[in-house]
Amino acid sequence: MIVALNGKLVPEEQALVSVFDRGLLYGDGLFEAVRIFNGKPFRWEQHEARFRQGAAFLGIKVPEQPGGLRALADELVTRNQLSNCLLRILLTRGTGPRGYSPKGADRPTLAMSLHPAPERPQDVVAWSLVTSSVRLPANEPLANFKTCNKLAQILARTQADAAGANEALLLNTDGLVVEGSSSNLFWVENDGEVKTPPLAAGILAGVTRAAIIELCRASGLKVGEGETTPERLRRSEGVFVSLTSAGVAEATEIDGHRLQRSPAVARLHTAYWDLLNSECA
Repeated sequence: MIVALNGKLVPEEQALVSVFDRGLLYGDGLFEAVRIFNGKPFRWEQHEARFRQGAAFLGIKVPEQPGGLRALADELVTRNQLSNCLLRILLTRGTGPRGYSPKGADRPTLAMSLHPAPERPQDVVAWSLVTSSVRLPANEPLANFKTCNKLAQILARTQADAAGANEALLLNTDGLVVEGSSSNLFWVENDGEVKTPPLAAGILAGVTRAAIIELCRASGLKVGEGETTPERLRRSEGVFVSLTSAGVAEATEIDGHRLQRSPAVARLHTAYWDLLNSECA
């Protein structure tokens, strides 16, 4: 596999960084995951905007590349001959003096790599979920970006793996279910309205989440933001999650409790893949 490291395309075994990189030492950085379909990135502008906003929030300067990040991403896809994959963009503050202070760390590390992605499934993917004991802080501004500090999500996913589940749901410090370890949460109310937690609950502003909201409106489904608990989720007409790698995954059970399955989820699954195919034609 060819990897882009600080603007140069090199074999992955040569894509090395210092053991003193602050991304390794402190998680001082952020990343972005972009779906590549038909050789093209899905909603690149939204992904790059969130990436640059996160870098500005952390005070890390994004190293400029000839032709921009998009040109480097396109070249990476071409060189690896991968038309269906995930592009991961990683930015760290680079190396600097020991300690938490970022003073003197002025040479950021920028890496891009490609990873396998699932093919379009014929039917909506069915997942089992578990409720994690890990709690996320409500109203956390860092939650708006994919920072390299993801220990809460790692611990939650560890619990899901131990339970044989596909994904873990996390609650925030207000006791509300807010998102999955690597996904945004949606549910269908008894009146048919599709709901998702608000960003202020401490969740990532997912690009796929935004696409699903658009698709709900385009297909005539009422959609809005709201709060929920594990008990309310179990009584809903349907639960699903959205994520860059798989699009839409329908929850069939939470903590061993069987869930209703809404036809709206299957509609959104089909609409999402049609949108992906249309925008990446």
